[in-house]
Amino acid sequence: MALRAVVFDLDYTLAVVSRDRSTLLAEASETTGIPVGFSREEYGAAHQRAHAHETRGPIFAELLGEGESGEALAEAYRNAIADCLEPIDGAESLIAELGERYAVGLLTNGPIEAQRDKLRTLGWEGLFDAAVITGELEEGKPHPRAFEAILEALEVPPEEAVYVGDSVEADVAGAAEAGITVVQVLYPGGPDPDPRADAHVDRGDLVEELPEVVAQFD
Repeated sequence: MALRAVVFDLDYTLAVVSRDRSTLLAEASETTGIPVGFSREEYGAAHQRAHAHETRGPIFAELLGEGESGEALAEAYRNAIADCLEPIDGAESLIAELGERYAVGLLTNGPIEAQRDKLRTLGWEGLFDAAVITGELEEGKPHPRAFEAILEALEVPPEEAVYVGDSVEADVAGAAEAGITVVQVLYPGGPDPDPRADAHVDRGDLVEELPEVVAQFD
């Protein structure tokens, strides 16, 4: 079958923060006056365990301890990220180029407010043919239901789609299990190339190389 859709991950694939996230968490703590007794790594692990829907508040509440609300910290952290969120160079032109030939979608893990705020910050609310935030779903990546949701939104079967993302478990393993061709995005300090990916592209070369890589699967 001919390829009909290209679906992207968001964080670390199409957009990055220009400052260290541990620093951003510390700044959110200072802004709110809420002492943070956990590391960015511990937060990341809690984020992976949880499936927050609206905001990161429940994740922070778990880490802060019983009786503590995490909503103020979630809002401050969201604002800190927005202040230094940047698209990779040429991201919009890449999506526009692919959009001339394929439907282009976005599937990103995270709470609705956090991820929708990133799209607003980037000016990308209308950039994709369909965008699914896993906070809107019962399950996030790598669960097959997350991939089914974006495929349903684009009205394509898995064998007619390519998924582009950086995470080994959420993106590579999840998309491969769903029967989707996978392009793993590589960058310094990121995950090693995974053999389950059908192709690997350095993030710095994504805009230049991805259209040709995708065309190989068409």
